[in-house]
Amino acid sequence: MHFNFLGMKKLVLILFCCLTVSMAYSQRFIGSVIAGANACQVEGDDVRGYKKAGFVGGASVMIALDKKMQWFATVELLYTQKGSRSSTTRAFDTTNYAPAMFLDVDRNADFMPSSKYKCRLDLDYVEVPVLFHFEDWHTGCAIGLGFSWGRLVRAKEWYNGFKRNTSITSGTYRTSDWSFIADLKFMIYKGLKMELRWQYSLRPIRNYVIEYSNVAQSTEYKKQRNNLFSIRLIYSFNEKYVENTRENKRGQRQGVKWIRETNIYND
Repeated sequence: MHFNFLGMKKLVLILFCCLTVSMAYSQRFIGSVIAGANACQVEGDDVRGYKKAGFVGGASVMIALDKKMQWFATVELLYTQKGSRSSTTRAFDTTNYAPAMFLDVDRNADFMPSSKYKCRLDLDYVEVPVLFHFEDWHTGCAIGLGFSWGRLVRAKEWYNGFKRNTSITSGTYRTSDWSFIADLKFMIYKGLKMELRWQYSLRPIRNYVIEYSNVAQSTEYKKQRNNLFSIRLIYSFNEKYVENTRENKRGQRQGVKWIRETNIYND
């Protein structure tokens, strides 16, 4: 299996830069565990809407970049499930409609008996996101931007009820997925946070051409990209929190009930 060494070299360089900057200000590393769910779609296929549910989980390390612990670099290691699905009824067969779309159909596989998954694409990745966050201790919220590199580890596909020969070695989908990420975190209680995340592929995960031989020899070019929203719970297991007894300088309000112990000295 071919491995993306160039992508890994870039990732290592970025992590080294984050570590170097953080050591100039702080020796504080915050470890967390992550679990949540994805709502996914693949732009450019014949299935629309965030109808595919998937699991996302793993761990992260958050590195403080300033003494006030407001700016952080976050590195995660995740297992995440992406793809798309549709529960529409079967509208055509492979013998007289766009046959080029079904050249990779596994004829030995049974037609899917369930009416719920006539079209389905399962793409599972091991993913390494790198983000930069700004956190406001007064509200307990943090906003982050970054990117992610994902390695495809599982691929299965059904189209119009027929199973395709899609796998991680078939070459149907790219084995690397570079994505843009934006997220928002909310504090629930001490080290427990809820996160909302949007993620979108920076380059297509698949390029292909459809030749419609029965429709005036028309041609359609399609580029597919992963597009998903996530809701996740994050628990940081080595953060020390204390009850907030100070008045918030912004509007003379106390702010959140629990704050990091470090924020007492760095307001």
